Amino acid sequence: MRRAKLADSSGAELTGAALLSRTLMLRRILQREVLGRHEKHVGLLLPPSVGAVVANAAVSIDRRVAVNLNYTVSSEIMNACIARCGIRHVLTSRRVMEKFDLDIDAQLVYIEDFKDKVTLLDKLTAAAQTWLMPVSVLERRLGLTEIDPDDVMTVIFTSGSTGQPKGVMLTHRNVGSNIRAFDSVVDLKKSDVLVGILPLFHSFGYTATLWTALTLEPKTIYHYSPLEAQQVGKLCGRHGATILIATPTFLRSYARRCNREDFAAMELVVAGAEKLPVELADLFEKKLGVRPVEGYGTTELSPVVSVNVPSSRISARAPRGCKEGTVGQPLPGISAKVVDLDTGEDLGVGKSGMLLVSGPNVMKGYLGQPELTAEVLRSGWYVTGDVAAIDAEGFIRITGRESRFSKIGGEMVPHIRIEETITRALQLDEEQLTMVVTAVPDARKGERLIVLHTGLAEAPQEICRRLSEAGLPPIWIPSPDSFHRIKEIPVLGTGKLDLKRVKEVALVEFP
Repeated sequence: MRRAKLADSSGAELTGAALLSRTLMLRRILQREVLGRHEKHVGLLLPPSVGAVVANAAVSIDRRVAVNLNYTVSSEIMNACIARCGIRHVLTSRRVMEKFDLDIDAQLVYIEDFKDKVTLLDKLTAAAQTWLMPVSVLERRLGLTEIDPDDVMTVIFTSGSTGQPKGVMLTHRNVGSNIRAFDSVVDLKKSDVLVGILPLFHSFGYTATLWTALTLEPKTIYHYSPLEAQQVGKLCGRHGATILIATPTFLRSYARRCNREDFAAMELVVAGAEKLPVELADLFEKKLGVRPVEGYGTTELSPVVSVNVPSSRISARAPRGCKEGTVGQPLPGISAKVVDLDTGEDLGVGKSGMLLVSGPNVMKGYLGQPELTAEVLRSGWYVTGDVAAIDAEGFIRITGRESRFSKIGGEMVPHIRIEETITRALQLDEEQLTMVVTAVPDARKGERLIVLHTGLAEAPQEICRRLSEAGLPPIWIPSPDSFHRIKEIPVLGTGKLDLKRVKEVALVEFP
């Protein structure tokens, strides 16, 4: 109650008591001033911050479904998400709306305006509920005891890297079980300080840095943009951060721009969403004194499936190990298996195939899209779309993505392997996205490999020769006339490769 629980780079800081009190006050104001009695889904358009946490908590304890919207997408995509959920109100701030050029089909509610709407009764009621009312009584008063674990808690939209974003329905059981499982393997303590830089429209940000803060003991600190490395570093140093969850793209920036002193207390750095290169782990450890480990998850899985755990953080409750080059072992209660890409037959240890996951973290489904839900949920197993192998110790090694394979002559051809071979052959800078492999339909072979690039030092014929010398099978080597120069490689606002747009560009150039 009296201990610092949340802080952000604006200087805002709340104790546990202040967090609960403000959440209860905001809930009263939303009920009175904004939300209709039967309004189920509420939009939130806020960056990681103390205010965003309070707003999410207030919506959730009012037994509504919080929908954190992606402010990096176009207005058209955002409004499609809003329509899918039937959202009438979006909680945001004027600063956010000034920063992003968005035309939103919903009523905007600026949370800073609520300061003038707080009454003396609001304050007294919240104080009494916070300090005097037993938790069990407060839970009943708020109706929280009526929540079914399988009720939808949030809708998080996928990144849309392979098509239109889908609304993933995550339940209270999904999010709660994932927090407990993650806690059990990394042994979260009262003394821990989590860093919240991932956006709350990202499932990792929502589960690991928002609800972990609200349900467990560690303090959590927030910065509104993961791209501002120096500010993130200063925040970590000021609060003695011990756990950082980020993507390899952001970690590379921190390794180059942050000071070692800022990371003096850091014990665990987990990278997800992209492959963690060994050279990046080496650089980060050399510059900042802690070696990042890799984890794996998807929005549909709440999101964490597996994680490597360094020896310094291994928990006695559910011990897990660490093996570089893998994404770790599944969390407690989560099962993973690999099946044949064509037949669906279970494969043995060490064999590469489609990765399937089951457990309490598997989503309820895609909102309003039962046909798409049926495509990925099979007898309790979620079909990840990722190609992987699982070793005898249970460590998962991701080898590719189904959408990043082509079937040519009956053989599965991995785009990523071709990209990696071109990068090595031409000694390209791995930090710069200068080339991508995709495919277009081909009447004779089924698919034709295409290389889109922003400029390569060698002629296509020479590149093809080098790919052959590197040992790639002929069927994996694009033809010299399948290389095309473009102005820039399409990426999403989150920094991920926009595979849908890449395919569209290729189809225009190679109809």
